[in-house]
Amino acid sequence: MSSRTNAISRITNLRRHFNISKQGSKGGNEGGSNEGSSYENTSSGSIKISQDVSTALSNGKAVVALESTIITHGMPYPQNFETAKEVEAIVKENGAVPATIAILDGIPCIGLTTEELERLAKLGTKARKISRRDIAHVVATRSSGGTTVSATMIFASMVGISVFVTGGIGGVHRNGENTLDISSDLTELGRTPICVVSAGVKSILDIPKTLEYLETQGVCVAAYKTDDFPAFYSEKSGCKAPCQVDTPEECARLIEANRRLDLRMGILIGIPIPKQHSVTGNVIDSAIQTALREASEKGINGSAETPYLLSRVNELTGGSSLESNIALVKNNAILGAQIAASLAQIQDNAQQKDKGSKSEANDS
Repeated sequence: MSSRTNAISRITNLRRHFNISKQGSKGGNEGGSNEGSSYENTSSGSIKISQDVSTALSNGKAVVALESTIITHGMPYPQNFETAKEVEAIVKENGAVPATIAILDGIPCIGLTTEELERLAKLGTKARKISRRDIAHVVATRSSGGTTVSATMIFASMVGISVFVTGGIGGVHRNGENTLDISSDLTELGRTPICVVSAGVKSILDIPKTLEYLETQGVCVAAYKTDDFPAFYSEKSGCKAPCQVDTPEECARLIEANRRLDLRMGILIGIPIPKQHSVTGNVIDSAIQTALREASEKGINGSAETPYLLSRVNELTGGSSLESNIALVKNNAILGAQIAASLAQIQDNAQQKDKGSKSEANDS
């Protein structure tokens, strides 16, 4: 089954399962990421897909999923709102349709308007931080929040989106062998067939143990144009990447091979932060150690730990880590969109070839 046929089948199944009907909602959306769009909505409020995303998937066009915890928990307002708009614009400029994912008033949304992006940005940390475990409760209580890597992967996979761009994934926390504090991002990568493009693993985590855990989950991990797995703020972690890819086309072929073989696991592509925005390893490591010690003293752990650590590291580095964070997300968005565009081209070529083969068979 081609990717385009697969996407149409998924959307059809969603309509049938959730009783989705079209609503022509165009108001209040000037300059938005889904300008002039209508939404596929549920009468029971179960899921909605922007017209932009639905049309692109149905036509086999490139789509890139974007998470929303970077908006709610990754940086303060208005930087979060401006960054979200800029990242969506970058995706468009590089040939793909952006699909920012979140849950608003209990409705999972795949593709957001500018107004919805700003609403999330203003909510900030008052919004829920949603991973796989939280989805049902957030929907049941009609709450709103930003989706983490794991939750974004789930919703993207539901509608056949193959490429997802984020800043950095979660992982095994330092001292995780004792606390068992391991991000659900890793298990999600082990069971959801999405390609995640990130700047590697956040350097506040235990990178070697994270890579070991990903191996256990059977996740294909590749570094882009390097054999050293990137460490979010830094270009290198000192950990050798299992494999290397050097072009968007190579990344796309990797995704297509994974799909055709039906391996049913995710792919993680780590792209190093641009050199001019890389924070010196010793500076960032010193800030991380200080932030970790303070978090322990304050009893901050679980889902609250990563936002605290990122915020504190930003303070300790005089704001340079936030600048780096924004720069790497934009850099990831460029590559993610290029990969999605290459993948769409590969799948379209395969579909045309299949049609040609069937036509020749019928003629004979």
